[in-house]
Amino acid sequence: MSSKPPVSTVDRPPGWLDGYPVDIAGGDLFGDAAAPVAARWKAVAEGLAGITEGGPSALQDAASRHVADLGLTFRVTGDEDERAWPLTVMPLVIGAAEWAEVERGLIQRATLLERLAADIYGPQRVVREGHLPAAVIAGSPFFARQMVGHTPRRGHFIHVYSVDLARGSRGQWRVLQDRVRIASGVGYALENRLAMSRTAGPLLVDNHARRLADFFARMRDGMAAACNREQPRIALLTPGRFNQTYAEQAHLARYLGLPLVEGRDLSVIDDRLYVGTIGGPKRVDAVWRWINTVSLDPLSFDAKSQLGVSNLFDAWSAGGVEMVNWPGAEVLESSAFAAFLPRLCRVLLDEAPILPNIATWWCGQAAESSIVAARLDELALRPAFGLPVEGLPSREPVAGADLDEAEREALLDALRRRPMDFCGQEIVHLSTTPAIIDGKIAPRPFTVRAFVARAADGSWTVMPGGFARLSSSSALPTSLMGAGDLSADVWIVDEQPAGLPAPLRTVEEPPISRGGGILASQAADNLYWFGRYNERAETVVRIVRALLGSSMEGDSGIDSEDGGLSSLVDLLMEFGAIDKATASQPAATISAKALTETRLPGGVAALMRRRLQVGLSLRERLARDFWRIVSRPMPSIAVGRPQSMLSSARWLTEHFSALAGLISENMVRSAAWRFIEIGQRIERAQAICRIAARLAESNGEGGRSGEALGVLLDLCDSQIIYRSRYLTGPMKNPVHDLVLLDPDNPRALKFQVAEIVDHLCALPSLRDDNIPEPPLRAARALLGELQAALAPDMTVERLKAIEGQLHDLSDEISARYFLHFDRDEAEKRTRLL
Repeated sequence: MSSKPPVSTVDRPPGWLDGYPVDIAGGDLFGDAAAPVAARWKAVAEGLAGITEGGPSALQDAASRHVADLGLTFRVTGDEDERAWPLTVMPLVIGAAEWAEVERGLIQRATLLERLAADIYGPQRVVREGHLPAAVIAGSPFFARQMVGHTPRRGHFIHVYSVDLARGSRGQWRVLQDRVRIASGVGYALENRLAMSRTAGPLLVDNHARRLADFFARMRDGMAAACNREQPRIALLTPGRFNQTYAEQAHLARYLGLPLVEGRDLSVIDDRLYVGTIGGPKRVDAVWRWINTVSLDPLSFDAKSQLGVSNLFDAWSAGGVEMVNWPGAEVLESSAFAAFLPRLCRVLLDEAPILPNIATWWCGQAAESSIVAARLDELALRPAFGLPVEGLPSREPVAGADLDEAEREALLDALRRRPMDFCGQEIVHLSTTPAIIDGKIAPRPFTVRAFVARAADGSWTVMPGGFARLSSSSALPTSLMGAGDLSADVWIVDEQPAGLPAPLRTVEEPPISRGGGILASQAADNLYWFGRYNERAETVVRIVRALLGSSMEGDSGIDSEDGGLSSLVDLLMEFGAIDKATASQPAATISAKALTETRLPGGVAALMRRRLQVGLSLRERLARDFWRIVSRPMPSIAVGRPQSMLSSARWLTEHFSALAGLISENMVRSAAWRFIEIGQRIERAQAICRIAARLAESNGEGGRSGEALGVLLDLCDSQIIYRSRYLTGPMKNPVHDLVLLDPDNPRALKFQVAEIVDHLCALPSLRDDNIPEPPLRAARALLGELQAALAPDMTVERLKAIEGQLHDLSDEISARYFLHFDRDEAEKRTRLL
């Protein structure tokens, strides 16, 4: 594709960057750009303007919708709920020539850190020869003494490395912070590009922006090459869904095809690592860890850790599993190290740094401590080893000039008593970049997080771009996204197209494989309960809809037994949607409470919240359309307006139907699909038993009330088929045969049990003798009873007994397929049964 010429400035409307306020003295990415790159900036801005008829705010709204569609979220430290990812639609545009120098510097720095890690956990020459004070290593809480003398099989301590870069007022790039423990942000860089691809259409190709896919392919190939066998299994080890970057981890796992696991999914057997699956333990060859070294193995490091795996240290030291990055590498992240890296670069590489870090003074040396104390108003102070210390309650830097008198004295006192805990750093004045702020193009200070990874041959590859963080203020740059901050995609643009883009690939074409990959026991557990929470919420909504409809259509009050209203209220209490005090209120009040209840476990709002929480642990398995529906908030409930509440109940019913359609039509018939189905079927079967028994009890065994039977048909969505079969009103035995024993009715009890049997038959067995496992035997026994039963046999006592059998079957499924680690969670779920 040929390069497009810059858009003519003759007879065109004003562009977004016309009149853009550039502070030449402060430095600006667009203002400092060479003419060819500035032309690219303008072409990008004008292309973005052409996408929408409105101004920048209209396009920003469109980008926000794409972010929501993709499910891009993050969590600010201290928040319980996630927030939408704050992507600004204006990218950072950097010329290939400028980026080439940055790339050279990144590779040099990654090489330097690799050499340092090998020396620290090996011969420790830099300490013995006096190039680095021993306290810089020994004083760090991230120095893993147990790792000394242990070397990775291929000799690579670092596989994935990220670094925060700042661009100064004169266009020079410098390192703010190295990140060798976790390359957080690499997933957000990918997500930014996906959202921009949807928003910006062909602008990426038209402006020759380099693609990111090849970087991720090389990174994955590099991890695989470190393993001991062909087609290795690489798992991403997450601390769990409450981690600030869990959404990013789930997205990376889905994109790269890696199982997302927690420590409780894993176990070590004979110095090899295994993930517990529904088909038994499966070997894991490499772990991309997103947790600290001290949390990896409670037997070798922190005994209080609940995130790691017992005996994992023995597995990796024996070569049974590869770690990305090698445990203990995070010792290199401390600010204290930054003070010595320029010298160490010359010692270990015999080169001057291409990318210098910001000037840093470690106060563990007397001269440097005096300099920092004397120049406190000119410098920023931060903890030397990455953890809060006295006088600096945060890990982030604090400008000395911003301290009040009391804070200043407290800090100086702490500095005198424990100088080794502090570092002083020069205050960086960041360049700015154009961003959409309140519907206008305005400059914002920025930092860029860049990423380096090993390819299959062990060489370094650099992501052509990265993840930009645009600060909401002129405060010191930090490493975390905060409220009001923005994120931006980074486009590295070539003067000429770099050739046809390559899709995400491996070195060799893999053998054909079918199925959904391994299914960890914990994931199966979450899928099962996702199905149960979803079905339980739908059942309560159906009861509320029947309650509202009956109370609005008839003249009878809430105590009318002929209309079955009291039975509906009793059912809501049994399902935990309302309490006894609410049950005596009018139907509209009861319905509103059942829909909005969050304190009781069976309220619709509570159930949908639980479903969302379980879904968060399954994010890497859920398609975007599926996730978009799951995360959609409940409609507003107009309390006191029955017709409006009935509309909300109908909306919720359609919501559940949409999810059911996606599950039925879009999910591969893998074990993951089967566990959602099993959960739904068991929940629906128990609900049918409970509803039928309650309505039969309220009207006596004689079944004189056609109204109650009509309610049963409504709740089981079987009115139409009943009317097509029978020319009479609802009668007990015909109704019970249809909703309990008809094998072709997808809302009947027998149909649910038959489906459960089919799903259990399709799951892998741990036995070699072909004898059915306990869950399948229990399900087949129940199905046999129902196949032999007739409608008159389905008494209240029989229905209650079958509900108990379904409860036991659920316990059998849990004992066979799921992990057993959280008694509180199990008790919460049991209370819902």
